[in-house]
Amino acid sequence: MTVLTDIPARQLEQAAHRDPNVLRWLGAYTSSMLGDSIYYIALSWAAVQAGTPAQAGVVMSVSAVPRAVLMLGGGVLADRLGPRRVVIGSDAVRCAAVLAVAALLFLTSPGLWPLALLALVFGTVDAVFMPAVGALPARITGKGQLARVQGMRGLAIRCAGVIGAPLGGLGVALGGAATAFALAGLLIAVSVPLLVSVRVRELPADDGTADGKASPWRDLRAGLRYIRGHRVLAPLMLAIALGDFGFVGPFNVGLTLLADRRGWGASGMGWILAGFGAGAGAASLLLTVRGRLPRAGLVAAYAILAGSVAIGALAYVPSLAGAVGVALLVGLLAGLSGAMCGALLQTQADPAYLGRVTAVAGLVSLGLAPLSMPFAAAAIGAFGLGPVYVVSAVVCGLGGVVALYVPGLRRAELPR
Repeated sequence: MTVLTDIPARQLEQAAHRDPNVLRWLGAYTSSMLGDSIYYIALSWAAVQAGTPAQAGVVMSVSAVPRAVLMLGGGVLADRLGPRRVVIGSDAVRCAAVLAVAALLFLTSPGLWPLALLALVFGTVDAVFMPAVGALPARITGKGQLARVQGMRGLAIRCAGVIGAPLGGLGVALGGAATAFALAGLLIAVSVPLLVSVRVRELPADDGTADGKASPWRDLRAGLRYIRGHRVLAPLMLAIALGDFGFVGPFNVGLTLLADRRGWGASGMGWILAGFGAGAGAASLLLTVRGRLPRAGLVAAYAILAGSVAIGALAYVPSLAGAVGVALLVGLLAGLSGAMCGALLQTQADPAYLGRVTAVAGLVSLGLAPLSMPFAAAAIGAFGLGPVYVVSAVVCGLGGVVALYVPGLRRAELPR
């Protein structure tokens, strides 16, 4: 592994989308996300082929438990070891695990246990990978470019979702799950040398740096204390929690039921999701091009509020074309609010705490918000689509109310 070197000050002032160092990071991140997208398709296909639908569902959900339980510890690890080392190690482990299962499937039919073990490994590695990914941008570019990097990261995620699904399907069609797993492993492998070539800057000495002198538990408590006492980060975490909790149900379980009851079918649901993805991608592109939007806290608040209204309206749109249009608006507003919240997390947090800050944000979004899905499904069965969508919209809108009510968050700005 190359020795970490400081980035020259003049390079820190360079626009992120023209910085070769940032572009190498973006290439690595995109390749890794493409591999992830193909991996999930391969895993679901292999699980369905090897067991019953219920067993396949269990295999697909195995990774969620270690990801949620270990996420905060992953944030401490990212701050202790440095995010680049953790990301490189995580991608190396994921690559080796996926290629091992691909080889096993080429040679034999091992059943569900190797697939469940692979999902467990992925969930465990994700718990340290995700906080490290969030902490890395602050070490590869200047603070004034972090909002643009957030937009670039959003574009990478959208591109991976759009391109990864057909690639995974093609891999399965050509050679089954084994071929798709092999393709996923190779794409994740591409990210490793790119990450090794990325230069990072050392952080100045800071009492908040998790450097191994204190216990991990003490580092974790220090990070939580830092977030709780921060005038922007504390209310921002609450706004993210409310927004995601109100959003996840309607756009996962709820959308499937909506398409079914309206008679739009799977293709109709696909068009609605495509509209959402296009809107979210447009928001990421806007931030990538502009690099900064003024009054970021206020923009995030209004975007959350307007997006919540659009979510509630989705249940009452009678036509598929209208639903696609509303989903496009939801994607644009959710993408804008998500980009603003992510950029504020990046720029408001001290880099020494970024691993732990990102871990808490990830736990809120990926650990707690999915808990709303079974409640949303049960409520739709009991009360119907309209009332559940309206209640979800109100919960989501409360995140915007928090952002408007708390002065520190409402007045928060991105660096110039």
